[in-house]
Amino acid sequence: MNNFAPAANGTALLDLKQVRKSFRTPDGKERTVLEGVDFRLKEGEIVALLGKSGSGKSTLLRIMAGLIRANGGDILYRGHPIVGPARGISMVFQSFALFPWLTVQENVELGLEAAGVGKDEREKRALEAIELIGLDGFEGAYPKELSGGMRQRVGFARALVMRPDIMLLDEPFSALDVLTSETLRGDLLELWQERRIPTKGILLVSHNIEEAVSMADRVLIFASDPGRVRAEIPVALEHPRDTETAAFRQIVDEIYGLMTSSVRGGAATGDQVTMGYRLPDATPGKMASLLETVAEPPFDGRADLPALAEATELPDDTLFHLYEGLRVLGFARLAAGDIFLTPAGRSFVEAENDERKILFAEHLLRTIPLASHIRRVLDERRGHRAPEDRFLQELQDFLTNDEAERVLEVVISWGRYAEIFDYDYNTGLLMLPEEEEEEEDTADDKDAPPPASPAETGEKAGPAE
Repeated sequence: MNNFAPAANGTALLDLKQVRKSFRTPDGKERTVLEGVDFRLKEGEIVALLGKSGSGKSTLLRIMAGLIRANGGDILYRGHPIVGPARGISMVFQSFALFPWLTVQENVELGLEAAGVGKDEREKRALEAIELIGLDGFEGAYPKELSGGMRQRVGFARALVMRPDIMLLDEPFSALDVLTSETLRGDLLELWQERRIPTKGILLVSHNIEEAVSMADRVLIFASDPGRVRAEIPVALEHPRDTETAAFRQIVDEIYGLMTSSVRGGAATGDQVTMGYRLPDATPGKMASLLETVAEPPFDGRADLPALAEATELPDDTLFHLYEGLRVLGFARLAAGDIFLTPAGRSFVEAENDERKILFAEHLLRTIPLASHIRRVLDERRGHRAPEDRFLQELQDFLTNDEAERVLEVVISWGRYAEIFDYDYNTGLLMLPEEEEEEEDTADDKDAPPPASPAETGEKAGPAE
C-alpha cells in the first residue's frame, strides 16, 4: 500500500442541514432521535462517525441512503434533495444480510437486477466486483459455505457492483474477529487509495476508536438524546497509519476524552439521572471485573482508557457501557480520558461478595430512580409483587418500546444482584426477595389485632372443626 490518498477537493457529495427525525410511540407521543444534524461529506474523503449505541447513527445513514425520510431539514446529494433510494449511494451493513438460497454471484447481482441491468452486463459487473474484493473462485458458493469475513466481502462486492459515488458503512467490521477485520479494512483502503473503485466518498459508522482513526480523514463524535454532531477531529496522518506512533495515540486519547466527557449527551458530566435515563448495558459481574482490573497493577486505581481497552481486550462500545455504569453508580469517575476509582469503588473491590452486594444495593437505590421506584412499589404493596408491565408503561413515557424493555432488563439484573428485588421470568412478576417478604409478612402478623371473639362479634360459637 502506498501513501497516496484521494484528497478532499471541497465539492460536497452529501450535505445535511438541520436534519431532524422523530418517531411516534404507540401511545402517540413523539420521540426525537435526531435533532439539528449538520454534516458534509466532500469528494475524496473518508469520514468516521463515533457514538454510543442508540444515538441515531444508523438512522442517520438510512436517511442519507434515502431508505427513510427525515421530519425536517435538508438532505442533498450533489446539490439535489434525496427523496427516495439514491442511485450512486450504496450501503454495507453490520449483518451480512445475504440471501442464503442464492450463490455469491446471485447475491452480488441482486441490486443490478433491481435496477434493470441486463443479464450479460449483470454477470460481467458481478464477476468484476467479486474478483476486486478477493472472492475470485467462490462465485458459485452459498453463504453457509463461507467464513464471516468472506460473507462480509460479498456485502462489499454487492455495494461496489453498483459503482457507487458514496459508500455508507454501518459498522461493517464489528461482527468479525480482529485479524479478519484488520485484513478487510486494509484491503478496502488499498482499493480506495489506488482508485480501483469509483467511490468518491466514504462514511463509516463505528464503535471502534482505533478503527476510525486508522481509516478516516475526519472523525465526528455523535451525542445522544437526541443524536447530533458535537465534535470533529481531523486526522492528518499518512497511510498506512502506525497505531503505535505518538501522533496516532494522541488522537485516540483526544477522542476517548471527548466521548467520556459526554456519555449519553451529558450524563458523564454529572447531569441528574431521571426515571427515563437510558441505563447502559453493563452487568454487575463485568463492572466488578473492570473495577478489579483498574484497582490492580499497573493501574493502581487510575487507568488510561486506551491502555485499559488493550489490557481487557474488550470492544470500545462494551467498555463505554461499563464506564457509564460505574460512573452513574458512583464507583468510578471519568476525566481527561482516564478512569479513576472512587473511595466507594475501592471499598467495593476490597469487600467480600456479600459486602459487595450490600454496597451495590446502597448505591443502586441512591443513584438510580427506577430501581428505588420499583423497590418502593414492592414495599408498599400488600403482596409485595407487581407486574413488569406496570413499569414498562411508565418507561414508555420516556423511551421507545424496545428501549424501555432493554432498560427494565438492565435494572432487573442490577436489582437481582443487589438482592433488593427478585423477578419471575415465567410470570413477569417483580417481587421482594423471599427472605425479606417472609420478614415483612411476620411483622404484619405481629402488628395485626387478634381476631375478634364470638362475644365481640355477636356470633354464636360453633363446634370446633
